[in-house]
Order: sequence, then structure tokens, then C-alpha cells
Amino acid sequence: VQLQASGGGLVQPGGSLTLSCAASGTIYSVNAMEWYRQAPGKERELVAGITSGGSTNYADSIKGRFTISRDNAKHTVYLQMNSLKPEDTALYYCNLTIPSGAYEFAYWGQGTQVTVSS
Repeated sequence: VQLQASGGGLVQPGGSLTLSCAASGTIYSVNAMEWYRQAPGKERELVAGITSGGSTNYADSIKGRFTISRDNAKHTVYLQMNSLKPEDTALYYCNLTIPSGAYEFAYWGQGTQVTVSS
């Protein structure tokens, strides 16, 4: 299984970006899909998550500005980011939990850089 994250870039404060993360390989289903971010000098933090049933959770710092969604047929998770702030600048990683028999395995994407600056 491989994850390919994309959509990062440089954007001005108040702007928008949409990140996507697609899983490829032999995949029958995906359980939780999550986005994390890590800013320089800080620990990696959970930004948003979505379950297989569509329930979502968000970090307080991005509530009302970011929206996580998923396309189960494409094994893809998205993060729509609006009203971006300089403090949103970070390397964003996707994490997908994929079942295999009686087990689950967590896979990480390679990270996509989001820079919010004027």
C-alpha cells in the first residue's frame, strides 16, 4: 500500500487550499482517515479525522475553517482548508488505517508542505 499526498503550496493569509491523499495497492476498505501536521520545532498534531462511517473530528484550532471528506471508491481523503492563517504553516501528513484480516495497519503519506505567508 502506498499513499500519495498532494495539494500543498504557498498561499496568502485568508486563502484556501485543498489537500488530497490517495491510497493505492491491494485495498478492499479503509477505516479511519486522518490528517496531521507538523510545524518546525513542534510536535506532530492531529488536525482532522474521518471514520469509515463518515463521522468527523477536528482540532480546535481549525474548527470552522477546515473540512475533511473522503471518497471510499477512490480510497482518497481530502482536506479543504479555508481562511488560512500563518500559523497553519506546516508539513501536512495523511494517515490511513487499513484492515487486513483480523488486524489494522496504519500507513503514512510522504507529507505535503503548506506555507501561509504574504
